[in-house]
Amino acid sequence: MGESSALERQDAVLRVKTACEALGLSESVREILSTPRRSIEVAVPFRQDNGDVRVVTGWRVQHNTSRGPAKGGVRYHPDVDLDETVALSMGMTWKCALLDLPFGGAKGGVRVDPRSLSRAENERLTRRYTAEIASFIGPERDIPAPDVGTDSQTMAWMMDTYASLIGHTVPGVVTGKPIALGGSQGREAATGEGLARVIIRALGENPSGSRVVLQGYGKVGSWCTKALARSGVSVVAVEDVSGAVFAKDGLDIALMDAWVKTHGGVAGFAEECKDIWSVECDAVVPAALGGVIDDCVAARLNAPLVVEGANLPTTSDGDAVLGERGVRVVPDILANGGGVVVSYLEWVQDTQHLMWTEDRVLAHLMETMNTAYDAVESFVSEHSCSWRSAAVRLAVSRVADAHMLRGLYP
Repeated sequence: MGESSALERQDAVLRVKTACEALGLSESVREILSTPRRSIEVAVPFRQDNGDVRVVTGWRVQHNTSRGPAKGGVRYHPDVDLDETVALSMGMTWKCALLDLPFGGAKGGVRVDPRSLSRAENERLTRRYTAEIASFIGPERDIPAPDVGTDSQTMAWMMDTYASLIGHTVPGVVTGKPIALGGSQGREAATGEGLARVIIRALGENPSGSRVVLQGYGKVGSWCTKALARSGVSVVAVEDVSGAVFAKDGLDIALMDAWVKTHGGVAGFAEECKDIWSVECDAVVPAALGGVIDDCVAARLNAPLVVEGANLPTTSDGDAVLGERGVRVVPDILANGGGVVVSYLEWVQDTQHLMWTEDRVLAHLMETMNTAYDAVESFVSEHSCSWRSAAVRLAVSRVADAHMLRGLYP
């Protein structure tokens, strides 16, 4: 993972510098926007069920806070490292700016496979990690949320640990919490619902009957497929960690969801798919981990459209090949922004002691996604550039404006 995550960081920096050059920003601004504001690496010792103490490594990176407190998820994965965390924190800065949320970008991670931990071990790990980064986070400083390998229970433990350290409960210290602890209605479905909205708009005026291939069937992919099915879009192939399945007339999403809950993955539900990237379709949606669409995969894609449900799923080499082939790419900072939109709404509810209905939350989510989509579409039309270039340039310009208005201290 070290080499691939280093490439992710290089790609993230390159995209920012390219955007800065196109916007005519100074070299000093380019350097500031390409450099994380602060990062911390921590040792995370925790007691295993057998009594032994295990030590793993964790990180928290705050990339930029010019537009507001830092915001970003916490990832538990055996391949997490500093380079990946930096790259993901930069993506959060641009995502929040593009969606016009009053946040900067952050990301956290712990190098551990959560599937290897018991529930008690996971809790002890989470509480120790939270204690190690507690002085860096807070509702006005940096607000963690769930990501790969973490969930609402993880956030509950983080919130409780933070409360134990400072002496009182602060619901707004994290988002993605259980409803009973100040979580927001609609949060679990938010990223998938927002992604589906972008896919449907990108497919055109009559999306019904379109064919989509989805890589990843976790918290994002499963909700996305449900929303696509409601709009008449056929999901013809799905891949997760267990394998890949295909149905030329579209997979039955309700039955597949039940299968996954019983069997733990999509494998065996339908005909095996040897290579999802080669399936003929109208859109490919990578919704798992980063770096999956490299130049080799990009050359095999059999679709005119890629909508990035994962963070950083396309490498710079892959991007170049897709551009040469005329494949349109709707970038991650637009496509998967639904989660952070509803995280923002959760934070607002927590800090103002409000409780909104799911209908109100989802209506605000769709309005925000549509507004951001319209802005990128208009930029593409006006400047004749790619969707990724348009999204990054819009986001970078907003962060740069905030930085220059605030000035440099001292």
